Amino acid sequence: MSVKKWVVGTPDREKAKLLAEECDIDPFAALVAVGRGIDDEGELELLMSDEPLLCDPLELADIKIAAEYINNAIALGTKIAVFGDYDCDGVVATSLLCDYLSSREADVIAYIPDRLDEGYGMNCAAIDKLASQGVGLIITVDNGISCAEEIAYAENLGIKTVVTDHHLPPEKLPEAVAVVDPHRLDCPSTFKEVCGAEVAFKLVCVLDDKEPEQMLPRYADILAVATIGDVMPLVNENRSIVKAGIKKIKTASNVGIAAILNMAGVDRTAIDAGKISFGIVPRINAAGRMGSAYRAYELLTSKNAMDALKIAGPIDDDNVRRQQIEKDILKSAVKMIEEGGYQHNRVIVVCGEGWHFGVLGIVASRICERYGKPTIVLSNENGVAHGSGRSFSGFHLYDAINACSDVLLKYGGHELAAGVSVSQDKVNLFRKRINEYATTQPVAVPQLNIDFRLNPAGLSVDMAFAIKSLEPFGLGNPTPIFGIFHVTLEKITAIGGGKHLKLLCRKNGNVFQSLLFGVTHEQFCFVVGDTLDLAVTLDTNLYQGQYNLSVQIKAIKMSNSDQDAYFEGKRQFDDFLSGFDTDYAAVFPSRAEVGSIYKMITASPISAERLKYIDTTIGYAKTQASVTTLCELGLVSLNNGILVGHTSNQKNDLMNSNTYKKLYERVNNGE
Repeated sequence: MSVKKWVVGTPDREKAKLLAEECDIDPFAALVAVGRGIDDEGELELLMSDEPLLCDPLELADIKIAAEYINNAIALGTKIAVFGDYDCDGVVATSLLCDYLSSREADVIAYIPDRLDEGYGMNCAAIDKLASQGVGLIITVDNGISCAEEIAYAENLGIKTVVTDHHLPPEKLPEAVAVVDPHRLDCPSTFKEVCGAEVAFKLVCVLDDKEPEQMLPRYADILAVATIGDVMPLVNENRSIVKAGIKKIKTASNVGIAAILNMAGVDRTAIDAGKISFGIVPRINAAGRMGSAYRAYELLTSKNAMDALKIAGPIDDDNVRRQQIEKDILKSAVKMIEEGGYQHNRVIVVCGEGWHFGVLGIVASRICERYGKPTIVLSNENGVAHGSGRSFSGFHLYDAINACSDVLLKYGGHELAAGVSVSQDKVNLFRKRINEYATTQPVAVPQLNIDFRLNPAGLSVDMAFAIKSLEPFGLGNPTPIFGIFHVTLEKITAIGGGKHLKLLCRKNGNVFQSLLFGVTHEQFCFVVGDTLDLAVTLDTNLYQGQYNLSVQIKAIKMSNSDQDAYFEGKRQFDDFLSGFDTDYAAVFPSRAEVGSIYKMITASPISAERLKYIDTTIGYAKTQASVTTLCELGLVSLNNGILVGHTSNQKNDLMNSNTYKKLYERVNNGE
């Protein structure tokens, strides 16, 4: 995995102490809250309250017009189509609105476009199909704001449209009966960061002339799934919805959700935002990624538990198949990236043949995390490469793609995620252009935000329970991460059949255990005796009727490592390998410096990963240039991530290395 820059918070402990006293809460929870800018008694009470905090739906522009038109259509017996989307948010929004309209005995059908054949949003072929079925009104959910042409086409066929959406609108709104979207420039709503299902829910509240607090118990569970699935910030009313949804899932959830949890082997009484994110959402998404999302709609609108289980089983199978396809594509993509040297680019662009379009966004996220670089994954079919990109804070992916618009067929998105279509014969040009753009921007470095430092002497079960009072966690309110600094690694134990590690660490006489999941002993680059910094989360586990503290490691680094120097050295070496101008003198090692790295490796084989953390005295760029040179000369080899030195009785000419020769020429030519 890539190295992240640790950013450690220093909350005001005195302020947290006073706040804990004022609100009568655990001081540890108050310290976390203060570190996140919640330092007011009222704010903290709202954060921890179980009472729903929901905005007035009538704040949304056009929502009253939409409700009046739809109520009239119901009364007239007009056939209504709810036009949704194939992702979790879109499926939930479709299910929610259709369930409500059906309860009103409206003549309603659901239409969810096929991800591969139709793509996102309304399309004219679908409108023709709906027209042939006698539809007189289309209500869009989680789409429609950018479908002006399609809405006009529907109008010409005598079909009216009501738009409900939450995406950013174009300059000119579509000419629909009503356009309900909190991001309209003229929309007076106070909280904008809501998912498409929540906009549909607010429409239902107005349709039924009920306060949202009255309607929430009916839909809280599926609304929570949509909010988490669309990665909405868990603040304000989103937080209230997810809290209410978790409570409902634990007690009397939607039969479709209960069936999914059954298939996933998740105890619904222990459900939280994380289990929704990793247990429920991927399975709903899998229906649309691997086949028809309509099956997920049928699941969420099912009223019979046995029927729901019959639908959930194949969807669960699809999720397993999705995971395998994702792994296969990731493996192929990584091979292609490393053979092409794309991991050294500032933006990784990789294109495969016939890769399943439904998982490209997930693969892009995995690669972005692996290399710490914004990533775009494309799949070529019939001469056109379509794909998805992912980024992180500090590099605006949409702006970067927009700068290359003249070589693209189609694109869209925002800062952290985007979609792209480009002719296959222009993929290399696109890679070149987007990386040229990236060199004009500040270098983006992935960050790890740590709430504050912890002393291992104070670790306790009470701390973990105190944190739970701040749940649910997600975007906008992430799971607290704490830093435990300057600990000595004393023992490494493989657990879980060798798939995970248990580390025994010591600091000032205090010994504690921590768990590192998904890392084998062979992949672990630290050794007993190292002085380390740990980024950890705290949780509890129940064993033989007793709660125990579980310390889980999210990241590790060598203590006192100079992270700024590492990232600068990495940038210099990567830019050199990518063919961009850099400070070549800072990358070019002397013969003695190459010799020092050779001597270190021959003395004892070393993990290539470890070089990211240790101080070799010559800096990261020169260290990597030395290792590359030695590998090209055959004096060092890389086997399963381990660098091994080979002795030689001959004096080797460093100029026989292409890397060393290129650096020598550029330095001596004054570049």
